[in-house]
Amino acid sequence: MNANAKVFVVDDDPAVRDSLALLLEQDNIGVESFDSAESFLSGCRPGPHSCAIVDMRMPGMDGLQLQDELSRRGVVLPIIFLTGHGTVPQSVRAIKAGAVNFLTKPVTGTALLESVREALRESDRLCMTANTSQTAAVRVASLTERERDVMMLAVEGRSNKEIARQLGISHRTVEIHKARIMQKTGTDTLIDLARLVEASGMRS
Repeated sequence: MNANAKVFVVDDDPAVRDSLALLLEQDNIGVESFDSAESFLSGCRPGPHSCAIVDMRMPGMDGLQLQDELSRRGVVLPIIFLTGHGTVPQSVRAIKAGAVNFLTKPVTGTALLESVREALRESDRLCMTANTSQTAAVRVASLTERERDVMMLAVEGRSNKEIARQLGISHRTVEIHKARIMQKTGTDTLIDLARLVEASGMRS
């Protein structure tokens, strides 16, 4: 396992925290433990290649409420839920909200480690997607307002003639704008440009 991997264990039972930490550390995974959702929110700083193992039922804020709060704060962190009293509606809600897995206690070490590996892979994928989106957004932000107008019409499949007519500019001006757009965004084709627009979060 990657030595930079980090798992946050959130459980009010110290015996569970200790046993999970021992299991994970034996697999060369860094562990940081918290006895409540509230302490996790105040002290956790998630980074790349990380995930959380969260007890579903805890005093105060429970696991699903913690998941909702992380989402509200814009924190991207794959979660594995542990519970001794799991219900189908709870598990469905957790998975729909982005949980990697929903495991019922007692869980074997093998099953838990496999879920952790899956969650860490998901963490890497999410980080890569976020980096791609950020890069795309920066490139789009470098365009002028007119260039963005031309770009959005171009990725809709409009011809230069149609773009010129809709924006009230000349055909030659459209060509100049498109050349600058390609240069600023680092794209070579309209397909690449459309992918960049999608990654940036813009919608035509």
